[in-house]
Amino acid sequence: MASSVTSMSSSTILLVTICTLSSILSVPYATASVEGRTRPFKRVYAFGDSFTDTGNTKNAEGPSGFGHVSNSPYGTTFFNHSTNRYSDGRLVIDFVAEDLSLPYLPPYRHRKGNDTFGVNFAVAGSTAINHLFFVKNNLSLDITPQSIQTQMIWFNRYLESRECEESKCKDFDDTLFWFGEIGVNDYAYTLGSTVPDDTIRKLAISSVSGALQALLEKGAKYLVVQGLPLTGCLTLSMYLAPPDDRDELGCVKSVNNQSNYHNLVLQNKLEEFRKQYPQAVILYADYFNAYRTVMKNPTKYGFKEVFNVCCGSGEPPYNFSVFGTCGTPNATACTNPSQYINWDGVHLTEAMYKVISSMFLQGNFTQPPFNFLLAKKERAG
Repeated sequence: MASSVTSMSSSTILLVTICTLSSILSVPYATASVEGRTRPFKRVYAFGDSFTDTGNTKNAEGPSGFGHVSNSPYGTTFFNHSTNRYSDGRLVIDFVAEDLSLPYLPPYRHRKGNDTFGVNFAVAGSTAINHLFFVKNNLSLDITPQSIQTQMIWFNRYLESRECEESKCKDFDDTLFWFGEIGVNDYAYTLGSTVPDDTIRKLAISSVSGALQALLEKGAKYLVVQGLPLTGCLTLSMYLAPPDDRDELGCVKSVNNQSNYHNLVLQNKLEEFRKQYPQAVILYADYFNAYRTVMKNPTKYGFKEVFNVCCGSGEPPYNFSVFGTCGTPNATACTNPSQYINWDGVHLTEAMYKVISSMFLQGNFTQPPFNFLLAKKERAG
């Protein structure tokens, strides 16, 4: 995360790096209401990591430390049982599907033929940089081996299975591509190493750019790309960083600076793509500043707890310990998750995801606005 926390033991670093991950979902994917509304898109393809994954990583396949996602109380707010998402309910991508009058996206590895309206390729623990980089730098630890390159391989295999045209996919005219944030894990996995942030940033942006360009070359016309969130405000960051490393929000300054700079570089790259592919509508979803807006006035959005986790060990100061994370026998959950921003220390509550998604879809936290994309789609037919 940042140089200020690089003095931790290797065992703690291991636990840190496995935390920025996510996972899975086994729900009836067609439960979202789709009646009575016109769908602007026929399907959505999603990519990303833990904040977007709806089921490509299960307990046995995912990271330890936060590998209890199949247990209660995960999923209890909306699904009334664990859905293997790292939240108490829905994620941003679920609210996107609802807003577009589409069913929830099935995970690629567990889609079971219910992929008419799209597929989710995001996978828990995924990195932007290829896994071999971490292996070569002795940083593989217990991380999952998937990267954005893995997700692109899955996507290409999926297109082949649908007998898509070799050069272009006609139905991309009616497809929204949603790139959830990816890159947080890359920084986390190098915590405590000699690999500089600049190296991670350059490699991660290059990797994500390569994936985006591959989609654009295939004929993708509507893309939304999320930046990194306000990572320094996640409970895990607060738990690990020294108390003198704080910004005006009370979050970890060094980590937020790291994420902010990454996002600036990503936005510059997206601007290059807009010039290179003028036929495409490319939106940047400003996860960082949407989150920041909530943190500046949490009560406006119904939140009372900004750092304490809803589901955790009960230990001070944040109800959080890496040795007793959500889903383990010693962890308990709050009775009012809608008043919490942080769910398990790394991932957010459904309430926070709902606020963020509204800021993206109905607010001013995508550039250009999401309504601009919808209007362009409507004119194109």
